[in-house]
Amino acid sequence: MAKYLIEVPHEADKSACAEAVRVFQNTGSHFLTNADWGCMDGEHKAWFFMDINDKQQALNVVPPAYRRKAKITFVNKFSIDEMDQLSASHG
Repeated sequence: MAKYLIEVPHEADKSACAEAVRVFQNTGSHFLTNADWGCMDGEHKAWFFMDINDKQQALNVVPPAYRRKAKITFVNKFSIDEMDQLSASHG
């Protein structure tokens, strides 16, 4: 399985924040109910990590109303050897 960071934005007003949190909480999904939120710092997004097979499966976890604006990013860690290879491949 691969690891993905899922970022889900919403509008920057009080009702939109409350609605986004309510929708996430009501899904019952462990991932969504444990999302981290940036609203208190003016960053109106939720973030969570997920180990899943591919981007489409990760997107399918996002509530339908928020899928269109969601950003799914494959993330990984690098060993020392992999860092050397990465540096070489980036010129």
